[in-house]
Amino acid sequence: MDNPKVSIIIFNWNGLEDTIECLESLKKISYPNYEVIVVDNGSRGNDAQVLQEKFGDYIHLIKNDKNYGYAGGNNIGIEYSLANSPPDYILLLNNDTVVDPDFLTEMVNVANTDDRIGIAGPKVYYYSFPNCIQSAGGRISTRKGMIAHIGNKEVDAGQYNVQQTVDYVVGCCMLVKSEVIAKIGMFDESYFCYWDEIDYCVRARRAGFKVVYAPQARIWHKKQLKRKFWHKIPMEQKATAFSYYYWARNNFRFMRKHATKGQYCSFFLYFFGCHFWFSCAVCLLHHHSLSQFAAFLRGAKDGLSNREANAKFYRKE
Repeated sequence: MDNPKVSIIIFNWNGLEDTIECLESLKKISYPNYEVIVVDNGSRGNDAQVLQEKFGDYIHLIKNDKNYGYAGGNNIGIEYSLANSPPDYILLLNNDTVVDPDFLTEMVNVANTDDRIGIAGPKVYYYSFPNCIQSAGGRISTRKGMIAHIGNKEVDAGQYNVQQTVDYVVGCCMLVKSEVIAKIGMFDESYFCYWDEIDYCVRARRAGFKVVYAPQARIWHKKQLKRKFWHKIPMEQKATAFSYYYWARNNFRFMRKHATKGQYCSFFLYFFGCHFWFSCAVCLLHHHSLSQFAAFLRGAKDGLSNREANAKFYRKE
């Protein structure tokens, strides 16, 4: 296949300006055989109407009745794509990204080189610092239950220009072969958001697929860059109680699902011996946020007890 079909899935949740910028950058890509599916994840305003009027037949628009999260929103888009125009690849793309014109061509070229490659991801830069890397793929420490973006906060000087197999690629841009979905299924919606894309990459690898970083594919992600711990960032760009809750809860969920007993014990000791106290200090002493602190505690408690997400307080609608 010279140009296999790609379904690009973007979901929007009260992020109209970001989604418009993302779609405008997609309209400039060089890859010829793709479709765009926009899943509006229950936005409160008229986002869906504006997007439909502005982009017309360029997009297929799905309007959800509420916010189903990263996992649920992507699953709805994937199901629509597979039912209506089965693609060779699914590209999951965050709405707060801007893409290089050749990014999809480069990713598909890499994925086509080996039948065992099931997921590919690009070199991701910080939007506000266009030559500073957010991720060149990622590694998972099963002993600590932690993840690390390769190259994070490094200025790009070509040090990550070699294609390599990685543990995961960041969820803001994932190219997934349809064979992967047929074999391992959809995203685990019990996560709602955070850790779900890492879970999916682990499941793919355990099913025999490779997860690969494609260095010539480039995108820019609107994630806040904080180069030093003491640097201040605008309040509206800080991590929210919502993110602290789900990150802590799903950390336990991921390890319970994928770790051996020995790895889980090691993670448990690391979490409560180090990570717990560091996160509490960040919430209270650095951010001066009782809401973040309470959310983190509740997330750790719900994760430890394997409870379902506390939708009343920590589920964005």
